[in-house]
Amino acid sequence: QVQLIESGGGLVQAGGSLRLSCAASGITFSSYLIGWFRQAPGKEREFVGSISWNNGNTYYGEFVKGRFTISRDNAKKTVYLQMNSLKPEDTAVYYCAARLIITNSYNYWGQGTQVTVSS
Repeated sequence: QVQLIESGGGLVQAGGSLRLSCAASGITFSSYLIGWFRQAPGKEREFVGSISWNNGNTYYGEFVKGRFTISRDNAKKTVYLQMNSLKPEDTAVYYCAARLIITNSYNYWGQGTQVTVSS
């Protein structure tokens, strides 16, 4: 019943910005974390960050270094990933995912959106 749809990816120059969106439906938001992950070809999946619908607490992967910000819009049932100062190494498919806060498993995944950063 859970559906996650990412959007906002595209081609940007190094140093530019993108805002990705994850529209969520079919979940009780207060019970879930929404996470962002990314995966480049031939590379392992990386945790970008997450946000709790219950209290808005955010967590970030160490590589973010203040460049990325996760936020939520409860009315729109949407989570955003604001990415600034983009680097070529940020090029990847970005996914949003949902998990119950009491579990360690993200059971629901969006289709992904491609982010390409040129130098």
